[in-house]
Amino acid sequence: MDGASPISSLREGEGQAEALRHVHRPLPHDSGFKHVQGLAQYIDDIREPDGTLHIAIGQSPKARGRLVALDLSAVRSEPGVVAVLTARDVPGKNDVSPAFGDDPLFAETEVSFHGQALFAVVATTREAARRAARRAVVEIEAETPSVTVEDALARGETVMPDYAFGRGDADAAIAQAPRRLEGCFRIGGQEHFYLEGQVALAVPGEDGDIHVYSSTQHPTEVQHVVARVLGLPDAYVTCETRRMGGGFGGKESQATQWAVTAALAARVTGRPCKLRLDRDDDFVLTGKRHDFRCDWRVGFDEEGRIAGYAVDLLARCGYSADLSGGVVDRAMFHADNAYWIPAARIASKRLKTNTVSNTAFRGFGGPQGMLAIEHVMDRIAWATGRDPLDVRYANFYAPGRNLTPYGMEVEETDILTNLVRRLEETSAYRARREEIAAFNASSPVMKRGIALTPVKFGISFTLTHLNQAGALVHVYQDGSVHLNHGGTEMGQGLYVKVAQVVAEEFGISMERVRITATTTAKVPNTSPTAASSGSDLNGMAARIAAGAIRRRMAAHAAELYGVSPEQVEFRDDRVFAGNESLTFTELAKKCVLARIPLSEAGHYKTPKITWNREKATGRPFFYFAYGAACAEVIVDTLTGENRLLRADILHDVGRSLNPAIDIGQIEGGFVQGMGWLTTEELVFDREGRLLTHAPSTYKIPVASDVPADFRVSLYPNANREATVYRSKAVGEPPLMLANSMFCALADAVHALDPSKPVPLDAPATPEAILRACEALRGRAMG
Repeated sequence: MDGASPISSLREGEGQAEALRHVHRPLPHDSGFKHVQGLAQYIDDIREPDGTLHIAIGQSPKARGRLVALDLSAVRSEPGVVAVLTARDVPGKNDVSPAFGDDPLFAETEVSFHGQALFAVVATTREAARRAARRAVVEIEAETPSVTVEDALARGETVMPDYAFGRGDADAAIAQAPRRLEGCFRIGGQEHFYLEGQVALAVPGEDGDIHVYSSTQHPTEVQHVVARVLGLPDAYVTCETRRMGGGFGGKESQATQWAVTAALAARVTGRPCKLRLDRDDDFVLTGKRHDFRCDWRVGFDEEGRIAGYAVDLLARCGYSADLSGGVVDRAMFHADNAYWIPAARIASKRLKTNTVSNTAFRGFGGPQGMLAIEHVMDRIAWATGRDPLDVRYANFYAPGRNLTPYGMEVEETDILTNLVRRLEETSAYRARREEIAAFNASSPVMKRGIALTPVKFGISFTLTHLNQAGALVHVYQDGSVHLNHGGTEMGQGLYVKVAQVVAEEFGISMERVRITATTTAKVPNTSPTAASSGSDLNGMAARIAAGAIRRRMAAHAAELYGVSPEQVEFRDDRVFAGNESLTFTELAKKCVLARIPLSEAGHYKTPKITWNREKATGRPFFYFAYGAACAEVIVDTLTGENRLLRADILHDVGRSLNPAIDIGQIEGGFVQGMGWLTTEELVFDREGRLLTHAPSTYKIPVASDVPADFRVSLYPNANREATVYRSKAVGEPPLMLANSMFCALADAVHALDPSKPVPLDAPATPEAILRACEALRGRAMG
């Protein structure tokens, strides 16, 4: 880095948008045209090498029990079958877990969930493999499975130890408060429903090398686990990902098993092998968003100000730990959302059930923790007769009341309050509240509701070592630039944002920057593209790399033209050195002739992260992103049918790297959150079978669910922390804006009988809403 600090050497003046050519501009997604034309290449579009074999998974017919016998003779005799893989074929360790060693590639003696992988069939065609997989004879000595939170509590089974933190004596504060409430609130899970399902292609190479094309958010983990299972050094394995057709967390850890299966098949057969799950199998074999039971108690005064809050977050984790540690921790970190809680006890259980292991999902536990406290805010408002927004204002973080239950200072309390005040005004919340009250008074069946809810979301991985990124930048002698980094593209626009940063550093056009596929062969030891940190980490790593090359080029130009390096400026595809000017290409050629290195590996690690989990002290987040949404709904109280009439969103992304991309993320996050809270319901039977395993039984939002009146604005703000061009993360926080729709639905139902709380859990499906309406009418539903 030429002896200079990579951060201190970054150019100043980031607040001057007019001085920048690419950053802060609404440039199109780099693959946008290819997406709409069907030309964007995904794993299943890669031309298959000659002799490619195809894989199908043999699944357990039971959710819990001892595997007594597995007869695969009929499978092996099927036409087209080349190999049948079981745990006995694993040369290394039979484990695909991210950390805890509790997730076998193939079950050996025990089965732990319905559909668990027992074996894999490798055949000449996908159809032959699938047909053969059904010929297995499986004998299992079945046991009664744990399916629900209550089952796991009764058995005392967890995937990790319980964990809690807090401040003060919450029990005493609740007991001494003028008003008290308690309840049990359930929050459902969610299927990722990425458009591109789980898929991998493994190609064997020389001397045991293997190249894996995987639809994964975490190429390094795929590399590492493939090596672990095959008994190889990591350097023998390359994982490559050009793009995913959506991930949402479902490809952070759970893409690994399918990449490993393909790699094992390639190792055994010596031929390229491909595994693509169909939608039904994808539903059954991959984890979901964690569902929670939240047992809560709160003490407050007549103004609705909280004195004490205690909550037990009981998470259904599935059969293995997977990423449940971080997911549930983040739910705990966000159990306060935007609110100052003088005395708090935030506790959790990570419960083991005989269902597929739940995993990362956009928000990573934060949505569940936030929704619980928003439900409590509504309950307080109904109990005190105050407007729910006023109760929220009364509890906002403020100067002198800005320490979270885990001891981190909220440094931007003014942003949160000002943002919500502005949205209250621009959405005409108060006038619409009065208008809705008048409508409901004259409408016995159709009821409208409105809610305005805030979001405060911490940005960083809570596992400290993941807060790092690498990037590789080359400048060629023709002035073109090769860009590679550890982030993965899943449709969110990460690649174009990082390319904007690099083009800005060199003062060149975007067309000169060649975006290349993420690969472990170029940038090693990367973190997953998750935790909303893709642009923060990879953008800064790329900027550091490009900045180092630019400084070397500037020094050479300064030497050539007799000026100081500070007098050398890169802009408009040219380089200006004092009174001299030459093209970027010309300077690149001169640097090559002068043997100036034009390649750099940049590395960035997030500063200020100091979380000690055992002591529950420190700073788990670099900064907070803020937002607020106002949702208005209408409900048919005789059927539970409902519609979102209007949504107003104001969201803080700092100085946006790309406003067009960010607004798209906000819109998409809100709609995905809306689906989680209204239509997406996961149903397991008592035997642990997933009944909602296809689009026919599981409903995600469609275009007609998006409100016709949908207003999204970016809050004008610059990140106080030294992020890349003072931007803020945007991937996950917008999902929690959809809490406003859930609260609006509860508000509409509450209009039936304002003297009673609304017994509504999430998701607020039409059936759940109808049950709540009937409960308020004093009629029970079967």
